[in-house]
Amino acid sequence: MSGLTRISSLLHKTVFSSRDLPSDLDGKARFARWQEMHIAKIGSVEFGASDNLPFEAEIEATIIGPLILGQMAGTIRQSKRQARNVADDGHDGYLLFINRGDTALAGTQVGRDYSIGPGQAALVSASEPSRMIGGDKNLWTNVVIPRDVLAAAFKHIDDRLAVCIDAESEALGLLTRYCRMIELGPPLVAPHLIAHVSEMVVDLVGLAIGAKGEAAEIASLRGLRAARSQAILAKIEDGFTNPDISARKVAQELGLSVRYVHELLEETGSSFAEHVLELRLQKTRQVLSSRAHDKLLVSEIAYSCGFSSLSYFNRAFRHRFGCTPGSAR
Repeated sequence: MSGLTRISSLLHKTVFSSRDLPSDLDGKARFARWQEMHIAKIGSVEFGASDNLPFEAEIEATIIGPLILGQMAGTIRQSKRQARNVADDGHDGYLLFINRGDTALAGTQVGRDYSIGPGQAALVSASEPSRMIGGDKNLWTNVVIPRDVLAAAFKHIDDRLAVCIDAESEALGLLTRYCRMIELGPPLVAPHLIAHVSEMVVDLVGLAIGAKGEAAEIASLRGLRAARSQAILAKIEDGFTNPDISARKVAQELGLSVRYVHELLEETGSSFAEHVLELRLQKTRQVLSSRAHDKLLVSEIAYSCGFSSLSYFNRAFRHRFGCTPGSAR
């Protein structure tokens, strides 16, 4: 166990196996010890083992430049990464899961359900809660790519999260064979070869997930982004008078990540807070200028439109319209 190092510091292939555990431990104790080691050496994930087969698990990992090519095999039946796990290790990247077992793997992330059968794949984010469950015995490959690397290569990567990639995909097949060749070969040493191979893997991942696809595919993704952007704006318009409205709550209601909500709103030219403020100010101005609400105090109108601070409302109103709320009335 002392020879194990954190995955991010690997210089070549390493193996993290349940076979390395003390032989005098029973199955339950072996699983508990293995999970503790996984959290300490690799990352914070909550696993569930099969109830029908003896516990066994093995992870292989090979580092190629900024990437990690990994393989997980054994009787691990499910994995779950909750908000507390994300906070524990702070991992921020993407994992392309490729199912190399005989049974389907079903998962959930950012409110999207997916199922990948034998030979199929899906992209997930390490910085968002997720869950995956399979059969009693599973085998999968994963390609781990830092967020800045994949986001720099392809725009709007989060559009492709939890989307099933068909086993017949030529790009996925080539990626699988290419990664296996790297894992089985001798460690790469030459910096220019490492850079070339890592770029090739990232490029193949982009092709496989559809981020670097045909015009029709790209157009479809743009339409999806536009639809989600409109859904976010509609949620804001429906709930801006609620003082507790937040990007996190809107993201949860739509099954999106908070990061993705902010990213889509950036494309509109205004942030979440700016959209909410504008709607509240327009509403207060409308109510103030209406004779039907002459008997309401300015403070009552401000609070009913979502403002929780009267002084902030007065400043924001004057800055936006060039006059005080009283003058507008």
